[in-house]
Amino acid sequence: MRKLIAMLIALAFLTPLHAKVHVAATIPDYAAIAAELGGERVEAISLIKGAQDPHFADALPSHVVRLNRADLIVLTGCGLESGWLPPLMMQSRNDKIQPGSLGYLDASTVVTLKEIPMTIDKSQGDVHPGGNPHFYLGPAELYAVAAAIYDRLKKIDPEGTAYYDGRWSIFRATYQRKTAEWRAKLAPLKGTKVVEYHKSWLYFLDWAGLISVGALEPKPGIPPSVRHVTDLLAAVQGKNVRFVIQEIYHPQKLSHLFAEKSGAKLLLLPSMTGAAPGTDTVWAKFDYIVNQLTEK
Repeated sequence: MRKLIAMLIALAFLTPLHAKVHVAATIPDYAAIAAELGGERVEAISLIKGAQDPHFADALPSHVVRLNRADLIVLTGCGLESGWLPPLMMQSRNDKIQPGSLGYLDASTVVTLKEIPMTIDKSQGDVHPGGNPHFYLGPAELYAVAAAIYDRLKKIDPEGTAYYDGRWSIFRATYQRKTAEWRAKLAPLKGTKVVEYHKSWLYFLDWAGLISVGALEPKPGIPPSVRHVTDLLAAVQGKNVRFVIQEIYHPQKLSHLFAEKSGAKLLLLPSMTGAAPGTDTVWAKFDYIVNQLTEK
């Protein structure tokens, strides 16, 4: 009996007495960060998986349930989720996560956006008025989002401030160590020319010192055509393009053709956590990307 009582007391100390903060994220990177920063005080879920295209996710009834329970929604913004998230937000009937509330975090508001168009028209393809929304591929931008999540968790759950402070210190130290490691590995590739499938790698390429010389999509969101790929191949001949990089969820047929004809190496890279085996944290995602680029 005494052993049983001792075990129950131990479990009581191990089991948090507070209600967990429920975080819903539109992409798995934000959920992974919230889970890392929140530990036992947070339950974080992503509305889509890492191998899905965040532009065209399905609006599922289960998403409404998750949003109804959420204390915090973290979204990319810049129109990335505009095709599927707004109706889910409305159907959730959750005032805590509506725009303007403490539980609504638009990640695009805490980063410096790139490729903000001067004008918008349909002929430009799927161009986002606020700027390029794929900043979750930039280590520095994702760190800024993490800082915003950390700040918001403390405001939603002030009793956990000391706990979040401790976990943020660990996160910050890991970021400093990992980015130094990634930069050292990527240093020999500085100035390397690449071709993208979709114009989504800008933030990472700028951070890493690589240069994009074109995209297989003739315009953002417009699938590649044989004509465009042929024209692009002619345009980059002699420019020593080393890599063709694309997300896992895009078609690969014309990518393989371009890589073969140009002599470049095709890399299918995880743009979001969980898109490739063993990439369930942001650290593992960037480890995977850097390792693929630097593999001999």
